[in-house]
Amino acid sequence: MANKATITYTWEIPQMSAHREQFGENNVIYIVRYKYTGTSSEKLPGSDTYYTANTTATESFTYVEGDPFVPYEDTEAFEDVVIGWLEDALDVDAMKVSLAAKIEKEITPVNEDLYFTWQYPPTPPVE
Repeated sequence: MANKATITYTWEIPQMSAHREQFGENNVIYIVRYKYTGTSSEKLPGSDTYYTANTTATESFTYVEGDPFVPYEDTEAFEDVVIGWLEDALDVDAMKVSLAAKIEKEITPVNEDLYFTWQYPPTPPVE
């Protein structure tokens, strides 16, 4: 990015779908819903809000009988396991490039809206 802002990337796993029982294992996850967010170190002008962009999607997984199985646990450690699955399955580098490009377009827009002033007269300054 031309402005030298750094971007921090984070995962959120809001929901997973699981087979209650499959091949003798319980809670076999087959769909992970995720949100991957990039947050810039640069704030919006005059604000305490940082520039952000995200992608939200699902990824499907198939458990093959006999493969190592990690049992579901409602813990941060298990969330890290699921994030590992996503990082192995997805092109995270391409996701980072895409999010960085979205943030850069917010910071340095390449387009703007133009209006005919006789249709939308400018608001007079308040004195």
